[in-house]
Amino acid sequence: MNVKRWLARRETDWKHLDTLLHRVEKRGLKTLKAGEVKELASLYRSISGDLARAKTNGVGQNITQDLQLLTSRSYSQIYQGAKHQEWRSIRDFILWRLPKVIQQTWGYIFLATSLLVGAGIISWWYAGRDPVYMALVVPENLITLVRDEGKLWMGSIVGVEPLASSNIMQNNLSVSFGAIGGGITAGIYTAFLLVYNGISIGAIASLVAQHNLAIPFWAFVFPHGAIELPAIFFAGGAGLLIARAILFPGKYNRVNALKYYGYLAAQLTLAIVPMLIIAGIIEGFISPNPLIPDIFKYIIGTSIFTLLVMYCRRTQTGRSN
Repeated sequence: MNVKRWLARRETDWKHLDTLLHRVEKRGLKTLKAGEVKELASLYRSISGDLARAKTNGVGQNITQDLQLLTSRSYSQIYQGAKHQEWRSIRDFILWRLPKVIQQTWGYIFLATSLLVGAGIISWWYAGRDPVYMALVVPENLITLVRDEGKLWMGSIVGVEPLASSNIMQNNLSVSFGAIGGGITAGIYTAFLLVYNGISIGAIASLVAQHNLAIPFWAFVFPHGAIELPAIFFAGGAGLLIARAILFPGKYNRVNALKYYGYLAAQLTLAIVPMLIIAGIIEGFISPNPLIPDIFKYIIGTSIFTLLVMYCRRTQTGRSN
């Protein structure tokens, strides 16, 4: 290789890359135009090749070091910039896109909520009037504990909080993903899970109310339920979105409807997982804690639910770029 001719031909590109890098290092990658970003990436690839040639042909330590520095600077700016953009996209999704999706799919979430809450109210009313129904819905050991001993069952969590929290998360995730996946049954399984859980909650609420344990029971439920139940409602809404695509594709053909509504359901799912993890931690460590007075548990639950509602109502009005 003719080193002098090679240097004369390539030195212009090196200087140009150095100029672009100085701009990026001082003011960030966003200061470059789209064409300049492509040029930066192209120059990085070509100069990486130059570095390999310089090492192979022994063109001199100074030139090799200069090329090594240029390559390292280019790599840092290109890939750190991409990583920064990725984190910015995640941040924007959490802060703005997800609340918009929740608002956009509110009708489906409301329907899922109505199925669970409606079933719960009916079950609560009927369980208070029919002991046979109560015995069919509520496990016998819970009835015995509440009716005969006047106790709730949450104390079993105390002392085994990490294990209990993990099991709670797994159970809630299983129910939620079942509700989401149930959409492929045209929503039948989704509706079944929502109604089934509503029936169970309603009957248990009736049982504790009959034996004057409603206040401590709801004090246990409020802290984690404020985020756990909305997560299940979101899961039900996601399942109903998929069912909508199958049953009523509307202006889309069924494949495109599944893509569109499935994408909305997938975005809701991204909210459900962290919500249930947080709920599981609260249910394992805060809700059953006998050292926390009931009034504070009600305050914690109310505060969490209020913050969640405020988050779901977020809009991009007045957002600064």
